[in-house]
Amino acid sequence: MTYRLGLTGSIGMGKSTTARLFAEAGCAVWDADAAVHRLYAAGGAAVAPMEAAFPDAIEQGAVSRARLKQIIADDPAALPRIESIVHPLVARDRADFAAAATADILVFDIPLLFETGGADRMDATAVVSVDGDTQKARVMARGTMTEAQFEQIRAKQMPDAEKRALADHVIVTDTLDHARAQVHKILDQIRNRPHA
Repeated sequence: MTYRLGLTGSIGMGKSTTARLFAEAGCAVWDADAAVHRLYAAGGAAVAPMEAAFPDAIEQGAVSRARLKQIIADDPAALPRIESIVHPLVARDRADFAAAATADILVFDIPLLFETGGADRMDATAVVSVDGDTQKARVMARGTMTEAQFEQIRAKQMPDAEKRALADHVIVTDTLDHARAQVHKILDQIRNRPHA
C-alpha cells in the first residue's frame, strides 16, 4: 500500500531542500512547481489552452510567467480563468506520477497544500518551518527579490503557526543534519506503523 505524504511550507522555509532529503531516503517526490514549469514549457499541455484564452501570455511557444503576472496585475479576474486551465492539468500530472511511482512512500511537494484542500488527499502532512529571521535571511540571500516583495509574499501565505497546527509532522530546518534526522524519523514512523 502506497503512503501519500503532503509536504508544504512557506517561502524560505527549506521545502525544496527537505524534498531532496525525502528523495535521498528512497521516496518518490512530486513537485507542484516543477509540474507547472513542465506544463508551461514549449510543447507543454498548458500552452495551447493558455494561448486560446490569453494569447499575450505566450512567448517563443511557451507560457511566460512574467507576462501572466502582468495580465493578472492588469485584470485580477484573469486569475480564476488561468487557474481553471492549469489546476486540472496539474492534477492530471500528479495522478500520472502516482500511478507510475514504485516507491512505498510518495511525497507531494505542494506550496499551497492546506490552502487548496490538497491535504485531504494525503495520508499525512508535513510542514517545514524555521524562525522568521532565518526565513527572511534565506530569501534575501537568493538575491531574486526585494524585502518589500518578500513581505508581500509572506503576507499572502498562510501563517507558519497555522500550518504547523494543521500538520501531522513539523520539520524544523535550522540545520541540514537536523532536517535530515527528522525526515528519517518520520519515514521510520510511517514504515513501522501498524497496518490497518
